[in-house]
Amino acid sequence: MSTRELLADSLTRARERTRRLVAFDDDELRRQYNPLMSPLVWDLAHIGQQEELWLLRDGNLEVPGLLPANVEGLYDAFVHSRASRVDLPLLTPKEAHAYLDTVRAKALDVLDGLSGDADWFRFGLVVSHENQHTETMLQALNLRVGAPLLGAGTPVPAGRPGLAGTSVLVPGGPFVLGVDAADEPFSLDNERPAHLVDVAGFRIGRVPVTNGEWQAFVDDGGYRRRELWSPRGWEHRGRAELVAPQFWNTGDLAGTRTRFGVVEAIPADEPVQHVSYFEAEAYATWAGARLPTEIEWEKACAWDPATGKRRRYPWGAAEIPAAANLGGDALRPAPVGAYPASASAYGAEQMLGDVWEWTSSPLRPWPGFTPMIYDRYSAPFFDDVATGDYRVLRGGSWAVAPDILRPSFRNWDHPVRRQIFAGVRLAWDL
Repeated sequence: MSTRELLADSLTRARERTRRLVAFDDDELRRQYNPLMSPLVWDLAHIGQQEELWLLRDGNLEVPGLLPANVEGLYDAFVHSRASRVDLPLLTPKEAHAYLDTVRAKALDVLDGLSGDADWFRFGLVVSHENQHTETMLQALNLRVGAPLLGAGTPVPAGRPGLAGTSVLVPGGPFVLGVDAADEPFSLDNERPAHLVDVAGFRIGRVPVTNGEWQAFVDDGGYRRRELWSPRGWEHRGRAELVAPQFWNTGDLAGTRTRFGVVEAIPADEPVQHVSYFEAEAYATWAGARLPTEIEWEKACAWDPATGKRRRYPWGAAEIPAAANLGGDALRPAPVGAYPASASAYGAEQMLGDVWEWTSSPLRPWPGFTPMIYDRYSAPFFDDVATGDYRVLRGGSWAVAPDILRPSFRNWDHPVRRQIFAGVRLAWDL
């Protein structure tokens, strides 16, 4: 495919996924399932507003848009908190759909008019933005109380026994961290620039921590043992009354979880998900391990010591479908060992897809960081060394679109967040 065809296809697939996640009646789209999340109708119009801003107005808010200024302002994520959006005079679902259609038609006209040396990055940014919001919408739908709307999801491959708790060696030495635009033209600003770093040797989990392993932590009193938790984590554990991962049921329903409204047995061989950074940190201490830094994680994922170069994907090839659980259709992680072809050069499996993996790293810029055209994407979230308010997650989840995921992709959230599809992979010093 040409770049133009590739972007047109990615835009179309992103929109098809968005439409599937809002194919409900108006009352459903206006509901707020949880104060942490926006009503779906807000996300719907916000997707269109950002697409219009970057593709039709070159990012200039001074240029009049298709929406009146007072309406467009309702979709500024920095002005209106998620908890407050349900009370805003938002576009109706019908108006939001019509707005998206109008913007997309004009955006495709712009795309058709671009020449071979054009700045395609804006289109890649819009694709990434919409796909990130559809993952957020899936988080909201998972928090919804009521009869299932999405079903149980599509089947995933069977796992392989004997992998839980095993690790692989990553010898010490330099590697190239991050990427440049020449190699990854649609990478985002916090992934750049590529630069050489030296990393001490370590071991990392061959696969993510499973539900069965986490159950052993629960059974051993992991949520009651203060010595396993950091001071901040222990304080939060008590305030939030944490006793197990989010969506695990207790009482008469113990041993089950609720996933998108479906109550089911907890699969022991699936990667655990819906755990916070603080829980992941405590589990690692209990297991005699630690969380990897994001630099260690990226080396284990992307570096090929035999060639002295980065791999495009952990497995090296430029094809995703057979090697990772991505795209959102499964509505769940696959069992560990389900994707033997996913192994990195060091033997770590399922590093892309299934669950985001907490790292010990705060979000900070790489040396030489330069903000991209959307300069509020990363910079406002870079952490103060003292507070460490955000922690980086790596690897993507089953809900991430394959179009936008790379070993260099950096996600981040507050260390208390659990609604995200996040799990953990352990690391050990040599």
